[in-house]
Amino acid sequence: METRRFIVRKEYIMWKISNTYNFNELINEFDWLSDMKGVPQDPIYHAEGDVYIHTQMVVEALQEMQEFKDLPENEQHLILAAALMHDIEKRSTTIIENGRISSPSHAKKGEKTVRTFFYKQGNTPFNIREYIAKLVRLHGLPIWAIEKPNFEKVLLQASLVVNTYHLYILAKADILGRKCNDHREMLDRIEFFATLCQELECWKQPFPFKSKESKFTYFIQDSGSRLYEPFTGNNFEVILMSALPGSGKDTYINKNLGHLPIISLDEIRRAHKIKPTDKSGNGKVIQMAKEKARELLRSKTPFVWNATNITKQLRTQLIALFADYGAQVKIIYVETSYKELLKRNKTRKHPLPLSVLEKMISKLEPPTADECADLEIIQE
Repeated sequence: METRRFIVRKEYIMWKISNTYNFNELINEFDWLSDMKGVPQDPIYHAEGDVYIHTQMVVEALQEMQEFKDLPENEQHLILAAALMHDIEKRSTTIIENGRISSPSHAKKGEKTVRTFFYKQGNTPFNIREYIAKLVRLHGLPIWAIEKPNFEKVLLQASLVVNTYHLYILAKADILGRKCNDHREMLDRIEFFATLCQELECWKQPFPFKSKESKFTYFIQDSGSRLYEPFTGNNFEVILMSALPGSGKDTYINKNLGHLPIISLDEIRRAHKIKPTDKSGNGKVIQMAKEKARELLRSKTPFVWNATNITKQLRTQLIALFADYGAQVKIIYVETSYKELLKRNKTRKHPLPLSVLEKMISKLEPPTADECADLEIIQE
């Protein structure tokens, strides 16, 4: 997969979330749109009413923006889908405290909901699904970028997963689609976001790191220059697998990576007769796997870490360990369709309960280019 591209044209040309953007018809098509009705918003920032009214106003405002009209049609549909879904999880996160209404982490939860929706729907290509999910996750960034402690890293990171111009357009529509007294301030913040992106060379493009090693070093360290070019003479590669159970990860390893040492959490677990549901036992499994990894890392031996690794938090911990020993990390993510995943799970030697598998799907965070030196997406 080309990780530095935003659009794979052959996949994006005809895709659209719906054949209409008329809300009277859309509400009959998507249950989650109906869920927005009656979800309150703080009248100071959203005097227009509930989340449903706001979403309708955002979609309408978006289609009136000249910046939106000037985009190719395929890109318009991506942003329209994100606009429809940008506040999808205000339905579950909205709280009222001391008379004030807020929806903490609604964008973060919304990203996962969008991903799960399109994955189970089954007719949305991976690149499109992930692009829309990331637009939903980051839709507030242009407003709050100025307040981020390390805004440079945040913006460069965002530029690797979305087109910052698309993010700018979505955020602007979000403000135009509400009634509030701070319109001017919010729009100024969005313009400042655009200026920052232009100055940091990540406006309408991923930031052009000098090399994959430069990118990896920049994001793995707490501080450092985006222009730094590390010495790569002693580099060796660790491959981190990532996939839902039943996606074809083991099959891929056997066909393509069998020449490398493989650290498999499942094999360690079975060798010591530890059940997947044994939390204490699983802690021991991870420690044994890490000790084996350290032996290989100390000798600078390339190897494969074979586990599901479906969340960024888990991957980050492992990647930090590997990087401490000077390893460059490649992530290989393997995915199959929802329908095929369920079918394979039924025929596995060690099938997962459906409830466990569904929970894992809801937590899924496919890896992104900022996490590693190399990223490969395999679709079975």
